[in-house]
This record gives sequence, C-alpha cells and structure tokens, in this order.
Amino acid sequence: MEISELKSGITITGPKWPEPVQIKKVDNTGQYVHLVGSTTLSKEHIDQIIPISDLSDINIQTISTDFSSEAWKVFLALEAKRYRFASLYDPLLAMNASKVDPLPHQIEAVYGYVLKMPRIRFLLAHDPGAGKTIMAGLIIKELKMRKVIRRVLIVVPGHLKDQWRRELKDRFEENFVLVGRDYLGAHYAENVWERENLIITSMDFAKREDIIPSLSSSQFDMIIVDEAHKMSAYRYGDKTEKTGRYRLGETLSRVSEHLLFLTATPHKGDPENFRLFLDLLEPGFFATSDMLKESIENQDNPLFLRRIKSDMKIFLNFS
Repeated sequence: MEISELKSGITITGPKWPEPVQIKKVDNTGQYVHLVGSTTLSKEHIDQIIPISDLSDINIQTISTDFSSEAWKVFLALEAKRYRFASLYDPLLAMNASKVDPLPHQIEAVYGYVLKMPRIRFLLAHDPGAGKTIMAGLIIKELKMRKVIRRVLIVVPGHLKDQWRRELKDRFEENFVLVGRDYLGAHYAENVWERENLIITSMDFAKREDIIPSLSSSQFDMIIVDEAHKMSAYRYGDKTEKTGRYRLGETLSRVSEHLLFLTATPHKGDPENFRLFLDLLEPGFFATSDMLKESIENQDNPLFLRRIKSDMKIFLNFS
C-alpha cells in the first residue's frame, strides 16, 4: 500500500500483528512511518515505527456486505449486540427481561443496595412474604447479563429445592441442577460441584463430612443461602460452639466472591449469636456485639437490610 493511503480511522492487516489494527494516528517521518492504534479484537495498544519499505506487506481491511444472510440470523446477531450494551442504558435490565412484576421494596433492595456493591456480601432480612426468591433471581439474572458471574450455588433447606428450581426456571429462564445423594451417586468419583455451573443443593446435604472436602475445593462466583439463620454458632464464656451448618457457612464464605444470605428471622435475641452469623459474610467486621448494636441503632450497617411488613405497606401506598 502507499503511504498516502494510511489515514486515521482505517483498519489494516499485516504480518506484524496477529489481528486487524485500527489506526488512530499516523506520522510520516521520511523513511519511516509512526503508527498509533489498537487491535480490533483484544484492544491492545499499538505504537510502532515501521520502515516505508514494509508498507507493501500491509493491506487495508475492507468490509463488504452482500445482504445474503437469512433474516433470523441477522435478528439474532442484532439482539446479541443489543444485549451486550443494554445494561449501559437500561438500569433495570434483568427486571425487564424476566417474567416478574417486582414490588417497590424488591426493586429498592436489589437495585438500591445489593447491585451497588462491588463485592456482594449482604443479608436480606425482610419479613416473610417479601419475595426474597424474586430478589435473588433478579440479582442472579442481572449479574449474569453483565458477565459478572457464571457459576452460582444456591443452598436451601431440603424441602425448598424444587420450589427454588421452578421459580428460577419459570420466572427467569435459569436452569439450575439439583445436587443431592442421587446426583452424587450417578457421578461417582467426580467433583459434582465442578460439573455444573448453576446448582441448587440442600443445606444438610452440603454440611456432611464426606461432602465438605469436595465443596471446599470448588470455587463459585456467587453463593445464595436461603433460611441462612440456620447456620448458627453460640458463645459460652470464652468458648464458641459451632454447629455443622455454621461450619458449612464458613466453607461457603471461603469459596465464593459474592455471598448473599436470605432469612426472615436473622436475630434470635442473642446479640453474640447474630454477630457470629454476620461473621460469615465479613469475618471480623464487628469485633464485639456492642459495635454491632451501635451500628444497628445508628442505622449504619452495610451488611444487611431489613424491611418489616409495615415498611412494605408504606412502599406500596407511595407507589
């Protein structure tokens, strides 16, 4: 190619680069040409001085369209591009892409608190009937569409496994796999936690001594625990007694970047028990129960949000 053809904005190819390069600046220094740009796929910065004699190996990339593709393929390509950038312009993307009609307190919890966190370590402690499953589904859907998470584990009481799977499938088109004794037996000698990306399991199955080691060796992008208050520990003097479920919580805290607890009864009337419970989200965040009590009284607690029924009624009245 000729030096006069090198202009800002064009895309070139050549043996010097593994992929096409978009030119942003060109300087002719006589026997050499100074090129500044970036690769089109990996976005790697390019800043090179090339001899004029090497321009013969460089070609201008042209894009031609023959309009011969099938309509449905064009539609899918445009939809893929639209979804890629949708979250930049639609702050409620998951809500608008799911079969749900969230209530104001659910939108507030999901978009006003949880999704604003760069690292989610949070407790949603709304009263029964607040729709915590819907809130969890919105969080999963939103983070998946933003490419923040891929591998998700949901830990629930055994009798709620099927309910969670149906809700996530029917409302959010998310296909979770139930992992239990039958699944473990069908995949003998495998780490079942690494086999699937979207998993629902029961709390009492996951806490078993023969299960914990394989769970500890896995890694998830996000873990959600329903009825999380069941993971309890108790302080007797200088001694802390941890239940099997609490030790499960410690494992879950270690193997996931994002951790979300759901419960309608977070506080059992024992401040130290509640502090140990929050320790699973952020170990050592509250050094003493007095610090936790002061934080609650000042309504300055970044670890949990609670809405009682009267609060939710106020939201509904204002909406």
